[in-house]
Amino acid sequence: MPDRIYGPAEPSLSSRPSALDPLKPDPDLQAPSTAVLQDDEMQEVARRAVRIAASIGSVILGKEEVIRACVVALLAGGHIIVEDFPGVGKTLLAKSLARSIDCRFSRVQFTPDLLPSDITGVSVFNQKSGEFEFRPGPIFANIVLADEINRASPKTQSSLLECMEERQATIDNVTHPIDPPFMVIATQNPIEYEGTYPLPEAQLDRFMMRLSLGYPSAHAEEAIIHEQTSHNPLAELSPVLDGQDVLDMTQAATRVRVAPALRRYVVDILSATRGQRDVYLGASPRAGVALMRAAKALALLRGRDFVVPKDVKDLAVRCLAHRIMLSPDAKVHGVSAESLVAKLLETVPVPQGGA
Repeated sequence: MPDRIYGPAEPSLSSRPSALDPLKPDPDLQAPSTAVLQDDEMQEVARRAVRIAASIGSVILGKEEVIRACVVALLAGGHIIVEDFPGVGKTLLAKSLARSIDCRFSRVQFTPDLLPSDITGVSVFNQKSGEFEFRPGPIFANIVLADEINRASPKTQSSLLECMEERQATIDNVTHPIDPPFMVIATQNPIEYEGTYPLPEAQLDRFMMRLSLGYPSAHAEEAIIHEQTSHNPLAELSPVLDGQDVLDMTQAATRVRVAPALRRYVVDILSATRGQRDVYLGASPRAGVALMRAAKALALLRGRDFVVPKDVKDLAVRCLAHRIMLSPDAKVHGVSAESLVAKLLETVPVPQGGA
């Protein structure tokens, strides 16, 4: 069980990196256009993050770690895919996150007959003006729920690739930007394969994290049954932040500093996934970018303006496992991508610093 994603257990917010510590970047070596994060800035981001987590936690009970991972992905500007059994709250998690933020939300129920234009939009001829008008699809929202994404055909699934990576959609040779913040939360059922189309590796690589809720504890399940049968907790949620607040938090996360030793550590982890006998396809450079962005957001929520190895290790399984293709022999022997990444984290040397 990983440690808490964020919380008050970190050292004081006023600690500043020292040039003598290889894990703490020298402020003098940073780009002059990047302002150093101040203590009050970091405290405000942490407070906002706690408010989002508390709002989601009032609906999703007993899953604090998953909720905090969602908040990290939100701050890092990444997309998430939630893969788990039916009825454990995948869709409810996405809806709770969307209702906690005062921004545009849309939901797409993926089915085999869904067309790419049903997601991105279509140009319609206006007889009055004699011109074609673009009618945007549900992808033009701040938070998009792609429910049961593996039920759509590969052609429809691929319509999300440009949107997720470039934050834009091209329809009839015209590129339409998607306003930030923009986050896709996809859900899929890992055990029901009838009438489904597995997501291609290229699309899985666009998701920053893969999360799994799992079954709740007996105490939490009892509370869920009581709440869901006495009232609708989702309908009672009110936004705790707006889109601009989220953008400010995202921009603050980009200003978190990373030492060269930490960047090399991430590269070593990626290289280790590519050199394993049980791995057919290892993690891509995009995976390293996603892991570092998530680690920067996590460091900020933990009250630091610099990344340490623990930030990387706490997120590596969630950011890398779904990007790794196991060999057929590994699948036969029951090896999982999650266990493989966890094992690699024990073998890849961790950079040491003075902190």
